[in-house]
Amino acid sequence: MFTSTHLLKQRRFLPLFVTQLLNAFNDNLYKTTMVLFVVYAVYNSADAETMFSGLASAVFILPFFLFSAIAGQLADLSDKAKIIRMVKAAEIGIMTVGAFGLFLAWKGLAVEVIAIPLLMLALFAMGVHSTFFGPIKYAILPQHLEKDEVLAGTGLVEAGTYLAIMTGTILAGFLAEMIEVAAVAVVGFAIIGYLTSRQVPPAPPMGEPEKINFNPFTSSWRMVRDITHNREVFYAILAISFFWTIGSVLFIQFPPLAKNVLMADQKVASLFLVFFSIGVAIGSVAVNMLLKGRVSARYSPVSVLGMGAMVTLFYFVCRAWNAMLVDDTLMDITTFLSYPLAWAVLGSLLMIAIFGGMFVVPLYAFLTTKVPASQASRAVAANNIVNSGAMVTGSLFALGLSAVGVPLAEQLLLSAAMCLISAWLGQRLYRAETNAEVASDVAL
Repeated sequence: MFTSTHLLKQRRFLPLFVTQLLNAFNDNLYKTTMVLFVVYAVYNSADAETMFSGLASAVFILPFFLFSAIAGQLADLSDKAKIIRMVKAAEIGIMTVGAFGLFLAWKGLAVEVIAIPLLMLALFAMGVHSTFFGPIKYAILPQHLEKDEVLAGTGLVEAGTYLAIMTGTILAGFLAEMIEVAAVAVVGFAIIGYLTSRQVPPAPPMGEPEKINFNPFTSSWRMVRDITHNREVFYAILAISFFWTIGSVLFIQFPPLAKNVLMADQKVASLFLVFFSIGVAIGSVAVNMLLKGRVSARYSPVSVLGMGAMVTLFYFVCRAWNAMLVDDTLMDITTFLSYPLAWAVLGSLLMIAIFGGMFVVPLYAFLTTKVPASQASRAVAANNIVNSGAMVTGSLFALGLSAVGVPLAEQLLLSAAMCLISAWLGQRLYRAETNAEVASDVAL
């Protein structure tokens, strides 16, 4: 069964889908509002803005590296629905701290001394929150869905996530100028998310009880080491991680690039992220239809090559845009869209994300279908550990490029080049997949 809309009518899927949607929405509403406010209202330097954007990304990602192993163990050895409710309850407190930071920023009270540190503290805590929620949102699917529904469910979760990001981004573009409203909104949506999480059906542990290793370093090492024995899952993790390395560089670049290269205001910066989110959602659904519910990396290499080509096109469009500007006044959405090249900017961003979604969604399904059900959360957690390390590396690399004076537009070419490595990893994964199928047929 390769259509996914029927799942939205099922209690075994709908509450999880809505909870995840609200989680992604509120994460993005808070983070984007915070970044846009600081970039546009606090700093007035491209280097400082890029530095803050990169630091915010690193602060959010760090908990995935530190705590994913513990989160994966807890998810496999406990009732996943119970953990979801605990995590969503914690979000209410976290967003209360973030809301206070936004309120102080709105009032202009100790912005750099207290407000921004509070905003970063809440962002770090939301990273911890997402670290414990992340393994569950994928690993719970094989427990509640039929085998031929898992790819459809994964695609729907991924599409819903990016549509939620899109909605949160749109709202953040407006609330960056109404910080007091944003402060109330993030707490309100956290409360709604907790209420929907209470409807997720039970998902008890599938394996035998085990002792949890609470040491973040030894548990992370053992979890990643154990998962490398499965070649399909190992290559899927490497390919996903390199994809998100590229993604982290692109997301760090978007707000400063919008302001300093395309001379656009924060609403246009939000529009960029909206088109990116729409594209990933389209790609998530499209690849599920192409594969007809089969978990396969068949289209991954060509998809990421298409993504690289679109990043290159985006670079040339940015260069052409910069050459035609006559002043340094920031444009609003209406002015931006009045330029014919605006649709080339948005179109290339959309295609980058469509190909990206087609590349990465089947790979997430590998993590939960190519391992025993009792280890699915740990496979996702191992992926999050490697992903977070790759994303932090990408963030630091982007900051390093800015520090040595590499222009923002030229940094896009690096992202395009990295797609070649992702394509190679995707091809290795597909080869491992076909070899495993041949071995299975021989065994039969």
